[in-house]
Amino acid sequence: MTTQITFAIDFHVHSDDSYDGHEPIELILEHAADIGLDGVVITDHDEIEESRRAADLAPDYGLIGIPGVEVSTQDGHLLAIGVETRPDSGRPFMETVETVRELGGVAIVPHPFQRSRHGVRKGTIEDADAIETYNSMVFTGYRNRRARTFAERRDYPQIGASDAHYLPNVGKAYTEVVVTPDTATPTKADIDGAHLVEAILEGRTQIRGKRTPIHKSAVQYGKGAVRKTAYMFTSRAPLLPTVPASMDRST
Repeated sequence: MTTQITFAIDFHVHSDDSYDGHEPIELILEHAADIGLDGVVITDHDEIEESRRAADLAPDYGLIGIPGVEVSTQDGHLLAIGVETRPDSGRPFMETVETVRELGGVAIVPHPFQRSRHGVRKGTIEDADAIETYNSMVFTGYRNRRARTFAERRDYPQIGASDAHYLPNVGKAYTEVVVTPDTATPTKADIDGAHLVEAILEGRTQIRGKRTPIHKSAVQYGKGAVRKTAYMFTSRAPLLPTVPASMDRST
């Protein structure tokens, strides 16, 4: 009989290395372990250094380490899960998907079709490895249902994630990934990120969790918008430091 091990992973979490994130990775990892997750993927906006560091530190917290990044493509956002190198931002969506695959990762479409959140349009998704069909930060269930219908009609694997930018939201939604190791008597310690990538590609996933309360989602969106506006203004003022500094890609 084939042995199966289930991992609870939140694949979409932001740290303070994102312009709209707030907590350091150590605090996120500690919290993830406290609430019973087996791992979190730090997917900062176009930044991967803290995600790689989190993947290295994860075993110290009893978690599996998986690096990742949320890439700003020419057509919207894309999660690159299981990559060590950040794909270049600003390139066409499908080119970025292929780059993620070449880097050994999976290309997952987050919050699809939600243009206010830089979601990729339906017609742009010629191919992908999985669809985020449950994002805990949506205000209503309509967006998630639309994403699920799209994935089911095209037979894409599905994941759920918190899209957390604040610590209490981590793990509000997550994905149970079923891994089937080759070893006779495997343990969770025998599993690495490559096993999880393979399981996602084979569709061995189950979505768990619930939506983040609307008032908390609204606060996250509002503060994120303010921080991005502040950056856009200060980055164009030569005598002012960029605020927040984490958005300055020139250094």
